[in-house]
Amino acid sequence: MKNLRIATFNVNGLRARLPNLLAWLEREKPDVVCLQELKSVDSAFPAAELEAAGYGAIWQGQSSWNGVAILARDAQPLESRRGLPGDEADTQSRYIEAAVHGVLVGCLYLPNGNPQPGPKFDYKLAWFERLISYAQALQASDHPVVLAGDYNVVPTDMDIYNTRSWLKDALLQPESRECYQRLLDQGWTDSLRHLYPEDRLYTFWDYFRQHWQKNSGLRIDHLLLNPALSPYLHEAGVDAWVRNEPHASDHAPTWIRLSSRKRR
Repeated sequence: MKNLRIATFNVNGLRARLPNLLAWLEREKPDVVCLQELKSVDSAFPAAELEAAGYGAIWQGQSSWNGVAILARDAQPLESRRGLPGDEADTQSRYIEAAVHGVLVGCLYLPNGNPQPGPKFDYKLAWFERLISYAQALQASDHPVVLAGDYNVVPTDMDIYNTRSWLKDALLQPESRECYQRLLDQGWTDSLRHLYPEDRLYTFWDYFRQHWQKNSGLRIDHLLLNPALSPYLHEAGVDAWVRNEPHASDHAPTWIRLSSRKRR
């Protein structure tokens, strides 16, 4: 294992936020990046701009919605899967996977699920079940694996500024939280919570009611590590400065740093 900085970032529209993304890449220089909500077709992906910034990429776009990508600094990701197994009728672009710098990286954008109850929430839970089934073999692998992305789940009340106005939201429903916990129970390590068990850390601040200015945030972007990778976890954090930039996404990049040596 070599020293690596792996990040996940819901860009909320790649073309609209490309200057923000490039500025962040230049300043923080992550080795691997999982992007969500590209909101553009494959042909509109800015591969040339990212290559000029030093990043190879694979992506799965979708017009106006969804879309995921994996970027690698000074390397080209080797794609191993696009789309979760279990539902051939599902055409939404929400999962892509690649070998990058010695790590198997799964990049995911889990369905939001609102409004609930209803078909969108049913789809969220069905997609989550497919993820849980697929993740079992990844968790048990001897190869280092990270599942990173926007999970659209607030795991506990500690991961939100206040539950009062969110009680009916799909992100906080018991079913959503139970799915996330079942995923962790396979043996995955929730990186940020593992290193900061008592801290209120947020990765998302919506555009309403000055939630960014008041730090009224949610933690919904997660990097889960399998047992082969978790001993190398050294640092984790949120590049909150990106959320304060002009025309920012409502998410901030969330990252981990892996050390070449196991943590004692």
